[in-house]
Amino acid sequence: MSLHRQIFNNTLAQTLGKIASTGLNLVAFALMTRDLGQSGFGEYTTVITFLSFFAILADLGLTLVTVQMINSDKDNEEKILGNLFGLRLVSALLFIGLAPAIVWLFDYSDGIKIGVLIAAASFVFTALNQIMVGLFQSRLKMNRVVWAEVLSRFILIIGVILALKYHWGLNGMLAAASIASLSSFLLHFYFARNFAKIKPRFSLFWWRKITRLSWPLAITIAFNLIYLRADTLILSLMKSQAEVGLYGAAYKIIDVLSSLPFMFAGVILPLLVLAWQKRDLLKFKKILQKSFDVLAIAALPVVVGTQFLADDIIVLIAGPDFIEAGMILRVLILAVAAIFLGNMMSHAVVAIEAQKKVIWIYIFTSITALIAYLILIPRFSYFGAAAVTIYSETAIAILSTIFIYKKLGIKVNLLILGKATVASLLMGLILWLFPVNFLHSLLGLASAIFAAIISYVFFLWLFRAFNKEDLKLVLNK
Repeated sequence: MSLHRQIFNNTLAQTLGKIASTGLNLVAFALMTRDLGQSGFGEYTTVITFLSFFAILADLGLTLVTVQMINSDKDNEEKILGNLFGLRLVSALLFIGLAPAIVWLFDYSDGIKIGVLIAAASFVFTALNQIMVGLFQSRLKMNRVVWAEVLSRFILIIGVILALKYHWGLNGMLAAASIASLSSFLLHFYFARNFAKIKPRFSLFWWRKITRLSWPLAITIAFNLIYLRADTLILSLMKSQAEVGLYGAAYKIIDVLSSLPFMFAGVILPLLVLAWQKRDLLKFKKILQKSFDVLAIAALPVVVGTQFLADDIIVLIAGPDFIEAGMILRVLILAVAAIFLGNMMSHAVVAIEAQKKVIWIYIFTSITALIAYLILIPRFSYFGAAAVTIYSETAIAILSTIFIYKKLGIKVNLLILGKATVASLLMGLILWLFPVNFLHSLLGLASAIFAAIISYVFFLWLFRAFNKEDLKLVLNK
């Protein structure tokens, strides 16, 4: 099978799988919000956010390093994987294991503190999965990850339904999440056996080699967590759990959307690494530009469409009690645009092994974002948190782009971005013509989304944002 076909099949499997797993995840989310309400879901969000801090610290940059090391040293693949797995196991148990103890130092309810203890296992299993995901990425076999995700989402839904039936409440749902994560880990591990023997290894030689490569990423990720998760954590300490619940409901949709560019970049990263290792700057630039164009085309209509459909999307997914979250979603969606547009630049930095040189970007963004959170959240609650989230994601995107330009002389062409912007605005005009009451029904919302997609593609074609060759390539594949 040709490389292009492998890439296409890999991307198609991820896309279809992500749609399926996301749909199932949203079903579980809808069941939770309708049962827990604003305050209960706020507690759920606080538990997950608190644990996310420790999980991000436990990453140590190993997720991105896995692909990089496997591609650069095929002869020692099993040794690399084994020691990455062993290091990740130790870091996950060490950092995530601290969370249930440290949470008692905070002024949270006993329900939240017990919830952190129950959900900690979920984050340990998820952390271990990432090493195997790196293996599947390097082999262009992400369909294995898709199967594991989809099956584990079914298990999550079954667990949530049981929690609802037997009135287990918040703790029952968190236990269901942990069981689903365990099933996902077992499936990842089973599928990985077809490509490599993965078992924990504890070689100081390899651990030193791994950490020499990963420590800049580890520092970067540590600062990342400040601007990624500090908003919800500070909100949970300063405001009511009901406000956290509303913010968490809107942020859930942002999490779903922002996973797409990272999934896409995960497929493209090995190609960028290979082009850089061959010092083929022309190919590197072409891959980066095409990837940027694809993400720009994907991002802009989502941002514009959300301005018209936010309330109805929130009510459909989270229930009528969360309609206030629609206002938050309209603001937060701007951060998604920054994530989409800046994602490939951040991965390009990893591809050229320049992580050390961009640490200052994350330090600057994190410190300024933390200051802004502390100022704006007490005054403006979740709107203050959303505004700073937009700032931080935009700052990362712009500064990463500037770095790539200065380092490689690669200037991103914004022509497709401009065409996508105009096409999105015209699509927005189509949505504006829909009667508001019509959108409140499932049929009306589905009709509006379908009309938006058709009109957007038409306007892209009209402005020649893609050509016949691009269309033929997709159809032939």
